[in-house]
Amino acid sequence: MYRKITAIVIPTLIAIAIILYMLGSVKDQLLDALIHIVPEYLAAAMGICLLAWWLRGWRYHTILAGMDDKVSVRTATGCIFVSQTVNLIVPFRIGDVVRIFILNHENDISYSDGISSIVVERIFDIITVALLGLIALPFVLRASGNPAYIYAMALVVILGIFFFIFLFFSDRLKSENRYLRIILSMLHEIRRASLTPRSIVLLGCSSLVIWMLDVLVCLSVILMFRQEMAFPTVVFAIVVGNLIKAVPITPGGMGTYEFLVAQTLSLAGMPDVYAKLVAIIDHLIKNLITVAGGIISMYLFGDWVIPNIKKAWNNRLDRGDSS
Repeated sequence: MYRKITAIVIPTLIAIAIILYMLGSVKDQLLDALIHIVPEYLAAAMGICLLAWWLRGWRYHTILAGMDDKVSVRTATGCIFVSQTVNLIVPFRIGDVVRIFILNHENDISYSDGISSIVVERIFDIITVALLGLIALPFVLRASGNPAYIYAMALVVILGIFFFIFLFFSDRLKSENRYLRIILSMLHEIRRASLTPRSIVLLGCSSLVIWMLDVLVCLSVILMFRQEMAFPTVVFAIVVGNLIKAVPITPGGMGTYEFLVAQTLSLAGMPDVYAKLVAIIDHLIKNLITVAGGIISMYLFGDWVIPNIKKAWNNRLDRGDSS
């Protein structure tokens, strides 16, 4: 019990401490900044975020269809809503495991196909984010003069390209080992879902649109505070924020995301108070819509979802104890 409580409380306290520190450092200017917001841009940010969620569901539906698993766009969107909501509450990306359980329960999809589908989704997300970062980087370098960013972005893209090359030739690999056969079978499903010309175009283009919509949410929040910022800088801020979210330091990257997005905007010339408010509210909008969608999806899926979340949480902690 102590381990379970600690695993949630400590990362959450870290996230809260970072956000409180950010707000505390600009507390004298907060009220003035909030008084002059343009609410229409807040509504626009929420609408764009909802559209991005529907598109994520459609993309996941397409990934599963590439594995011959028939899932409606509504169910696919609901799966992602629930998994991301769980990831916001507990660490270790427990939500990814819950998504696999939902697919198996609702559509009788095997656990291996569920894992493979998440891998495909992550591959396209990471490569798209890194590519956007590389495209935006020359504009950011003019302002910061720091070349370290380019090596990090290039490394992600190169690793992604090598992974696709490995996937392409992985069908030639054979093994009599049971566990290696399972891995090779999953690689086959990943290859089938992601390496056809149709899937590359559909998944690549939809991933690009999804992440551009994510950028537009942040841009809408910037305009809500009557601020101006070069579009490539906003792109780069979202890239940096989402890359740190891939490291599960805090639930859903709360705190770390806001800190890095604010730092990027501040270094590009945005006043400190607005940079911090933009980063916090941008992430707050995305997280609130995620949680609302997750709660609605849990209700629609049924009361069996919560016990499976507990099961995934206990299994992950048990593995941690035995390692």
